[in-house]
Amino acid sequence: MSPSTPSLPGAAGSTRAVQASASSWPLDTEQRRRPRWWREPLLHFVLLGGLLFAADHLLQLGRDDPRTIVIGSSVDQQARQLFEGVRGREPESDELKAMRERWLDNEVLYREGLALQLDRGDATIRERVIFKSLSVIEAGLKLPAHDEASLRVWFEARRDKYDEPARLDFQEAVLSGEATEAAVRAFVERPNLGLPGQTEAGLRLFKGRPQASLAQSFGPGFALALATAPLGQWQARHSSEGWRAVRLDAVSAARPARFESLRGVLLQDWTDATMAEQRSAAVRALASKYRVRFEQVAS
Repeated sequence: MSPSTPSLPGAAGSTRAVQASASSWPLDTEQRRRPRWWREPLLHFVLLGGLLFAADHLLQLGRDDPRTIVIGSSVDQQARQLFEGVRGREPESDELKAMRERWLDNEVLYREGLALQLDRGDATIRERVIFKSLSVIEAGLKLPAHDEASLRVWFEARRDKYDEPARLDFQEAVLSGEATEAAVRAFVERPNLGLPGQTEAGLRLFKGRPQASLAQSFGPGFALALATAPLGQWQARHSSEGWRAVRLDAVSAARPARFESLRGVLLQDWTDATMAEQRSAAVRALASKYRVRFEQVAS
């Protein structure tokens, strides 16, 4: 029997520890070569987060890259809806493929056009872009609360738009020659005396003309003189464009508007006016982001 080696307490544990240490010696050596900060778990977490952020940033750049065209599910959905609306059925796979190719062709042409700045000076494209921008703005607008009292206040402040003005029916004789003051006065004397008028004169009829519109067309003095003229009598009146032979046939008196009979119209007009004010305010707010410079036009 060979002599046995005396064992010391804990020798077996020490032997296993030494063996384990020996087996892991190359790894420990590599780790010891690295700095202590490299072995921090927090550093690994930060580095991993940075890599993920960089990858997402690169993907975002790819999506925003004008040279990258993404044909997503929205393109297929729009193509299916368009095809079904025309044909009344779902498109086949080859039909959907053809529609994708057509969409891609259009997208390429659109981007090439923008790159060549072909959209500049094209009023149609400009109007479409403006219309879409306004649609986005309008989607975020909201009418304020209103009641009948506030609507009445709004109506009274704009009553002149709804009151029925006085209207005039009259005739104008258009002379064949030069319409001088003397010629016009000589012409109007003959019909007023019951004598035959100038057969070469033409006749123009005006029905239901508001006095305000007559003031714009012929001048305020002409409109006022005609409104106060006696009915059925030819007169020579001076207008903004010269002398005229006119005869007042009828006058319809002005009538004030009634809120009750116009409530539906007033509500719609108030809605349109309020939305227009909000749209203008929203556009002005967007304009504050820009620096506007006016170039002086050379005289």
